[in-house]
Amino acid sequence: MYARGAKQYQAVGTQTSIMDADPHKLIQLLIDGALARMSAAKGHIQRNEIEQRNKMLNSAINIISGLQESLNMDAGELSLNLERLYDYMTRRLFEANLKNDETIVDEVVKLMLEIKSAWDGIREEALSIAR
Repeated sequence: MYARGAKQYQAVGTQTSIMDADPHKLIQLLIDGALARMSAAKGHIQRNEIEQRNKMLNSAINIISGLQESLNMDAGELSLNLERLYDYMTRRLFEANLKNDETIVDEVVKLMLEIKSAWDGIREEALSIAR
């Protein structure tokens, strides 16, 4: 019963975060969501929990695809490079799922952490442009 209540509380907290978020924060939340799902998938790989691994990796792929679709392709070379990187990450996660390979997941996590670091670093600049 406690676990169900905690999940409901977490869902409300997540919904509130999303509703209150500016566009920059929404991307941060998506990146965090992808990272959380990849981390969960690694645990499922280690425990050989195929169905749960599949669910978490597909969810991470969906989030990365959403990030890819949200790119402003008129913004230049950076957007094109990110689009290619997101495509690569998606293909690697499909491969990780097919091969049940956590080292591939680790590779994608590392790439996503680099994106996260850069995105977190431009928060103040992004907010000042939005104002």
